[in-house]
Amino acid sequence: MIFTIAARELRSMFLSPLAWSIMAVVEFILAYLYLAQIDTFMQIQPRLVGLEGAPGVTGLIVAPLFGSAAVVLLLVVPLVTMRLISEERRAQTISLLFSAPVSMSEIIVGKYLGIMAFLLLVLVMIAVMPLALLLGGSIDMGMFLSGLLGLTLLLASFAAVGLFMSTLTVQPAIAAVGSFGMLLMLWVLDWAGNTGAGAMDEKISGMLAYLSLLRHYEPLLKGVFDSADVIYYLLFIVFFLGLSVRRLDADRLQH
Repeated sequence: MIFTIAARELRSMFLSPLAWSIMAVVEFILAYLYLAQIDTFMQIQPRLVGLEGAPGVTGLIVAPLFGSAAVVLLLVVPLVTMRLISEERRAQTISLLFSAPVSMSEIIVGKYLGIMAFLLLVLVMIAVMPLALLLGGSIDMGMFLSGLLGLTLLLASFAAVGLFMSTLTVQPAIAAVGSFGMLLMLWVLDWAGNTGAGAMDEKISGMLAYLSLLRHYEPLLKGVFDSADVIYYLLFIVFFLGLSVRRLDADRLQH
């Protein structure tokens, strides 16, 4: 049933113009930034030749592309996830889900996998751009794969938060705004964590920095793989999916 729900969710997304519009806008914006980054690299390349330990193509083109993709998708994912549960409530079809012979966990995981399938398609389209550099040169595949893993985990975390916020309201627009607000807060916690003990207690500052989504993405973007960062994202995803299941369970008991 999980894969049936996931396939239904993915199919319903592509039946609406929203998914196609999002894919087109994201690709257009990132393609423009990608070409601009290549142009900048071509201009500064002669000055990099004589520098010892100068950054290469991957550090100057691929990493900035993945960094820009994270910001763009931070804005886009709430629009993708806003209708997952809230639309079921607004259309009054949530009762059909509750009466179906499936558990709340299966519903949540199925919808989550459906939205992740769409986001992975977007991710593949983004990854093709830097891979095109292989036609005229080489890139650091370790750094590329590390950044791609980081972006995948980041997208999965965005989707988990968006799904949870969609379980809280009937209005998709409110779910989208709430998701964006929560993701932005989790993103900028890194800034609060960097303010130092002069602005807040050092332990609280360190905790805020650790909870930041950005803090765990940056090392992967630089090609530094740390299993602690991967575990953080996995726990983050499981936590918000668990909250979504509990929310649906509470709603089912009221019906």
